[in-house]
Amino acid sequence: MPINRDAVGLVSEPQIVSWTSKDCLLYALGVGAGASDPTGFELEFTTENSAGIVQRVLPTFPVVVADGSAELLSRVGDADPAMFVHGEQSVTVTSPIPVSGSVSIATTIRAIYDKGTGALIVLDSTASDPDSGTAMWSTTNSVFIRGEGGFGGERGPSHEFEHLDREPDMTMTYATRSDQALLYRLSGDRNPLHSDPVFAARAGFERPILHGRCTFGFTGRALLHTLCGSDPTRFVRMSARFSKPVLPGQDLTVNMWVRDAGEAFFRATTDSGVVLDGGHLTYR
Repeated sequence: MPINRDAVGLVSEPQIVSWTSKDCLLYALGVGAGASDPTGFELEFTTENSAGIVQRVLPTFPVVVADGSAELLSRVGDADPAMFVHGEQSVTVTSPIPVSGSVSIATTIRAIYDKGTGALIVLDSTASDPDSGTAMWSTTNSVFIRGEGGFGGERGPSHEFEHLDREPDMTMTYATRSDQALLYRLSGDRNPLHSDPVFAARAGFERPILHGRCTFGFTGRALLHTLCGSDPTRFVRMSARFSKPVLPGQDLTVNMWVRDAGEAFFRATTDSGVVLDGGHLTYR
């Protein structure tokens, strides 16, 4: 497909998006909450009626709240969906996320870069309270379209990540379930790359892979519990680059390096290698 470079700057129509307590619970289960110790502290993210526990929302939940990305991507060009992979993701939480509510979301195509082997589409979304206008969160989602490079566009900035040449300060390992992608997709991302073996094979994978945002959510849980004392109000901004897919059933290890008070770097690995790199967290 020819890449429509004129799509840079396009903004989606603001849309009101709502969610419920059940949506937050399902998302938490989709990113592994409660699997290792269903009687532990994660009851606040996985139940709404446990004695003495008030339901809370995982701070990475905004990545599954619908925005205008799909509509904007369709205006970049008509690419084979099997060639879409997640490039980078960030989430910044500016107000506590209620267990049910509504936001007004608008999404912008910030940039389209020519990476040679593919095109990288960078989308920024902002969410605010529809009544007060108070900022709730913002996300950046970079989508890499394999095989669509070479159109003569800018290559884009190269990211200089902290060189982590010492042992991590903290490490946490989570086991993903063999059916993790089937559970996570119920939060909204029904891309068959994560459920249909035929589609996954067409995309060049041995079997369906885990959603990148699911890996992001697992990693976010590790950061929340290890660096933020399990308190979502201390979690400010998380960003990372996807470097290799996770297969459902693999163990995910998150290594963390504290740089300064309120700042840390992280990397996630499986037995296949590094899957999430260049990770940066700011927290209170």
